[in-house]
Amino acid sequence: MTTAVDTLAGALTDWLPRQRWYAAKDRTPQAVRLERVTPLLHGDPALLHALVSVDGEQYQLLLGKRPSLPDDLADAAILDTPHGVVYAATHDRELMSRLLERLHGTSDGPVFETEPGTRVALDLPARVLPVEQSNTSLILGDRYILKLFRRVLPGPHPDIELHRALHAVGAHHVARMLGALTTEVDGVPAALGILQEFLPDAQDGWTLATTDRAAFAGEAAELGRSVATVHSALARAFQPRNIAVDDLSDTADRLHLRFAALADGIPELAPHERALREAFDRVRAARGPFTLQRVHGDLHLGQVLRANGRWTLIDFEGEPGQPLAERNALRHPLQDVATMLRSFDYAAHHGGAADTAWAQRMRDAFCDGYAEVLDDPRGQPALLHALELDKAVYEVAYERAHRPDWVSIPLGAITRILGAAS
Repeated sequence: MTTAVDTLAGALTDWLPRQRWYAAKDRTPQAVRLERVTPLLHGDPALLHALVSVDGEQYQLLLGKRPSLPDDLADAAILDTPHGVVYAATHDRELMSRLLERLHGTSDGPVFETEPGTRVALDLPARVLPVEQSNTSLILGDRYILKLFRRVLPGPHPDIELHRALHAVGAHHVARMLGALTTEVDGVPAALGILQEFLPDAQDGWTLATTDRAAFAGEAAELGRSVATVHSALARAFQPRNIAVDDLSDTADRLHLRFAALADGIPELAPHERALREAFDRVRAARGPFTLQRVHGDLHLGQVLRANGRWTLIDFEGEPGQPLAERNALRHPLQDVATMLRSFDYAAHHGGAADTAWAQRMRDAFCDGYAEVLDDPRGQPALLHALELDKAVYEVAYERAHRPDWVSIPLGAITRILGAAS
């Protein structure tokens, strides 16, 4: 006889690929299994926390249950049963406003703990941010933002680890961390979410850059200074883990391995393979010493906020699709610079014909600002070009899978960067 759990697992097989945060939207899940279901709130509505295994990867779900759904929750439905409707509870303001209070001080299942010396209001009204990416974020009383990590990975989570370390060294240009949502998976701690201060009047860099390019021109240098300041703080925070190296052969090897993994089955990259590999090999000839350290790991215009007269960097989790070990690895700070430069290129293409002159001005202004705090990124052209190319290859693979009409943007960048590098 089909059980209620089996029925829900079957419904999730159809529902998951439609979610923006689901990592494998291009294929139907083959094996969906509920690993653990923890009742959080009983009654009407009820709230459950679920750990779900999907083809070997774990996700967390917050599930609500009501006899019937009001109109504002109709689109959140997952499964209609004779005993009520199961739905995505992150869209339920009533349940989400009670989430932290329910989890604070618990010992089994998901647990919410505040940072030492921090007091948090636990009963604030909640609303979900309408734009979901690889995570889901809730705004609590316009005072806090709770980011829920959809994929559950046992081990140290960079978003939590880096924010704690940056706060410990008094870093500016990062939002204050207030608490963390955690659980255990097979006896190993795993992060479920992070609570931070919310900046209600903030605008993200992408919005600023694409709505008023002229005004953003005055912000690019300040953004460069802010990124360099955070890099300096990260070097202080993780000083014992920094490694000074004389050459970057390991970095070149990693770039080759990433290219081999990303380019497999992408014919658009084949004509560039030889030149790309030559660009990666030129990194070996660069001479240091170089300092490898913790970095942001996925820095772009959508990961920076302008509020209260300064830039704030957010989302220190690295590329969500990568294993935690990869995201926690030491990198050269120019990795963050390279990904931000790629973001300027995307912003220059927004709305039609590319404004390449504007993109170059932003690149120069950003690097000028960065150079006021740390070494000028343009002083290592071989490394900077290789890291930009690595990101552009990743973008080709991503756009081909999700936005085929955009593939020309990173392909054009590969041609441009290779021309400059030669």
